[in-house]
Amino acid sequence: MPEGPSIVILREQAAHLVGMRIDAVEGNTRLDKGRLEGQRILALRSWGKHFLVEFRAFSLRVHFLLFGTYRIDERREGVTPRLSLRGKRGELNLYACSVRYIDAPLDSVYDWRSDVMADAWDPRLALRKLRAHPGLLACDALLDQEIFAGVGNIIKNEVLFRIRVHPLSEVGALPARRLGRLVRESRNYSFDFLAWKRAFVLKKHWLVHTRSICPRCGSELENGKLGRTQRRSFFCLRCQDLWRSS
Repeated sequence: MPEGPSIVILREQAAHLVGMRIDAVEGNTRLDKGRLEGQRILALRSWGKHFLVEFRAFSLRVHFLLFGTYRIDERREGVTPRLSLRGKRGELNLYACSVRYIDAPLDSVYDWRSDVMADAWDPRLALRKLRAHPGLLACDALLDQEIFAGVGNIIKNEVLFRIRVHPLSEVGALPARRLGRLVRESRNYSFDFLAWKRAFVLKKHWLVHTRSICPRCGSELENGKLGRTQRRSFFCLRCQDLWRSS
């Protein structure tokens, strides 16, 4: 599943399509494709893992789910796109994703303060939300898109390792400094992720995600599907402290 930084890269790669009139629409989506024909792309935006194509009276929301992909100005050979938008400036092809229309203004639908990649990101708001749910597990908190929009499983695992917090720790039991680091590093690591992905070296910088040996102490890493989300966590029992209210 593409995480927030990957959606930012998509937005940048497709920037030349802003202002383009859509001349042809194809794909196996059940959406009313005719609604897009003749529309002009006013802006490309992102919120967390949502890629947003804004038109005059509505917007298109794209979520890539677990296995979604895209191609800009080219196509995947032999694969029918979920949705394809073409015009004189180029084309955008979306595969294995969820697409739907948003009829309300985007600023009334999305709270940009919750997006870890946004200029409007508000760490104090994230802290207030965390403190309102003291029993929330750290592994679930980081994947909660209402708190950390754009954070995915890779960022979750790497942030928890950076701040030495066990994924099953309760956020209400974390010392104030550790909780503050969790919020800060969710954004810091997301921008590191963005820089590494732009340079095609992201995987080289993974410390624990999909790894088997702890780079700090040399112990064998644990892994398992943890928390409410049941997403796979990779962590070190020696280096990451478990904080519980009991």
